[in-house]
Amino acid sequence: MTAVRTTSVERIAARAALAVPGVSEMQPSLRQALAEAATRVRRTLGSVAPSPETGIHAERAPRTGAWHVEVRCVLDEDRRALDTARDVREGVRSAVDAYATRHGIPGPVTVVVTVTRTTRHRPSHGPPHHPGTTAP
Repeated sequence: MTAVRTTSVERIAARAALAVPGVSEMQPSLRQALAEAATRVRRTLGSVAPSPETGIHAERAPRTGAWHVEVRCVLDEDRRALDTARDVREGVRSAVDAYATRHGIPGPVTVVVTVTRTTRHRPSHGPPHHPGTTAP
């Protein structure tokens, strides 16, 4: 049996969550935001984007081997938040379950998704479209 590292599970969960249509970014918890702020103080003044895992917290129950994964994400307002959160939960659960099974330690996976905010999706190409105007 190979040990599964929590950071690996968090990375897998972040990839799965970010792959869901409608997920804009991950939102760090207060604990993660404070840790990132302390790290930034030690770095030079360059702009460093937080890793996607900052919106994920995973832990494994020592007795049962079950994984509990918390996902904090920002969603595009283009999709219903409930549908997107449901897709994130299922995608992360499937990804973590498959990863743990491949490493010889299958067990139940619980995923809790928190939508911290929604944001207007802005395409990276072309000018923004304003309501009440016609697109060229």
